[in-house]
Amino acid sequence: MELTAVYVQVPEGYVAFVEELAGANSQGATLDEAKENLQEAVELIVQANRELTEKAIAGKTVRREPFVPAV
Repeated sequence: MELTAVYVQVPEGYVAFVEELAGANSQGATLDEAKENLQEAVELIVQANRELTEKAIAGKTVRREPFVPAV
């Protein structure tokens, strides 16, 4: 599965987001800056989701396994 980064040029630089990942958005004065900021935004979203999951399953018996979507 691949995710799609979208970069929209605006007067201030670029607005960036990932089509398939809600909340993954950023901006930058240059395209390179927007790309770096978007990478960081995605990493923070994944980290936050993992922390929320850990709290939700604390003390429960769980099974974890790799997941590859068939998209």
